[in-house]
Amino acid sequence: MNLQRPNSNDATRSANRSRSVVPGSGLCSRCVDGCQGNCEVFRASFRGRELIYPGPFGDVTAGGDKDYPVDYSHLNIQGYAQGARGLPEGVEAGPDTARFPLVGTETEYGWDRKVRMKVPVFTGALGSTEIARKNWEHFAVGAAISGVTIVCGENVCGIDPGLELSAGKKVKKAPDMDRRIEAYKRYHTGYGEILIQMNVEDTNLGVAEYIIDKHGIETIELKWGQGAKCIGGEIKVAQLERALELQKRGYIVTPDPSDPVVAASWQDGAFKEFERHSRLGFVSEEGFLQEVERLHALGFKRVTLKTGAYSLKELAQAVKYCSRAKIDLLTIDGASGGTGMSPWRMMEEWGVPSIYLHSAAYEYASILAARGERVPDLAFAGGFSTEDHVFKVLALGAPYVKAVCMGRALMIPGMVGKNIGQWLKEGSLPKSVAEFGSTPEEIFINYERVKDLVGAAEIKNIPLGAIGIYSYADKLRVGLQQLMAGARRFHISTLDRQDLMSLTEECVRVTGIPYVMDCYRNEALEILKS
Repeated sequence: MNLQRPNSNDATRSANRSRSVVPGSGLCSRCVDGCQGNCEVFRASFRGRELIYPGPFGDVTAGGDKDYPVDYSHLNIQGYAQGARGLPEGVEAGPDTARFPLVGTETEYGWDRKVRMKVPVFTGALGSTEIARKNWEHFAVGAAISGVTIVCGENVCGIDPGLELSAGKKVKKAPDMDRRIEAYKRYHTGYGEILIQMNVEDTNLGVAEYIIDKHGIETIELKWGQGAKCIGGEIKVAQLERALELQKRGYIVTPDPSDPVVAASWQDGAFKEFERHSRLGFVSEEGFLQEVERLHALGFKRVTLKTGAYSLKELAQAVKYCSRAKIDLLTIDGASGGTGMSPWRMMEEWGVPSIYLHSAAYEYASILAARGERVPDLAFAGGFSTEDHVFKVLALGAPYVKAVCMGRALMIPGMVGKNIGQWLKEGSLPKSVAEFGSTPEEIFINYERVKDLVGAAEIKNIPLGAIGIYSYADKLRVGLQQLMAGARRFHISTLDRQDLMSLTEECVRVTGIPYVMDCYRNEALEILKS
């Protein structure tokens, strides 16, 4: 494991002065009276609670960098020299038929009303954080033209400055939610969907009723948590009046903007940002089943659940309750997650890490299946970014896992494409981009493909961040095809746990995947003895 340095990190814009750091505390081994900084304790001495969060808020997505004893890199992918599973029926396997571009990467999820996706990935919840709001068109259009699902996260209505509430304090008008839904729907190609996430605050505001009545949204997602934090969602607020407004809407706002002492500190310039928090949800089987039934009664065709890196007890409850409620997709997010606004130490030190949680989820799903109970379709999340991650996740969780949920990895291409557009306007392309050209047509390898998809007249309305996401999704698709072809799996549905090997004994204990020197050992010995 790498040496952990909990007293400093680029995410909190802090650094130790000394090269020698005490492993347990993260403090410099020699702390000098008169030091001018800039470790976390130093900054917290005058900025206090600001050091809880990564920053600058609204401009970064931060992911925990703790090095866990076992992670997905402890698994390798098997390769074979014969056979081909998943070819179309009646097609005989051979060099001319088992070509990697023929590998099928489409997947689908849902209890009985399926949603198809061109690539087995979808976005993590892009909710009320500033980075999601200001980049939404890039993310939404990119997901739509790529044929994958996008999750519009919690609290979008609740923080909308243009929100109008009815006399019963329910959503009457939510311009930002309208904008988000319409951006995706405009370019939806029949693959993927936009689903809206709902927490305690959203339920109280009547978000479910609003999005189905006005937009005919087919899928809504309940949320128990995520892999980045064990409390509700947070954002930062830069105006006192705005903080008071959100407090009146029922949110937890800290420090308390209605406190005269806090207001005076704000006026003095002692701090510049309030924090808006959601309240904690409380889960019960009866309440969960009733809420799912209520949402179906409202007209939703599908109800999904997103849960986080809680204990194995909550994981078992999620799998069991979702089976009983006929949930269409259960997304299980492991630590350490990445997000736009989570307490940094929480991201580093809280929750069950991804591969541990996912291995337990497979075990629990198998137990239910052995009892004759149907397992809902699963998706795994928790720090994934490459095609080998996608392969390993689908194989580890086979046959229950249908897709991989990606957070930061699907946001980055949107931001890169957006920034390329801005750099082109300013004439300030960095060398890393300028080496490929000076126009969007030259820079984006998939520009013409997107143009062919949306039409020559429409391409000028496509944000460049969307083309960035399309290009990234294409890379994942082709890379996955190559890995699957090497494992002789020609359709997503044929991936299997036998396609993986554990590189360490500890990984065997966590995942149940055999050690590399034990995989196919009996078959190998039989060949030698024949």
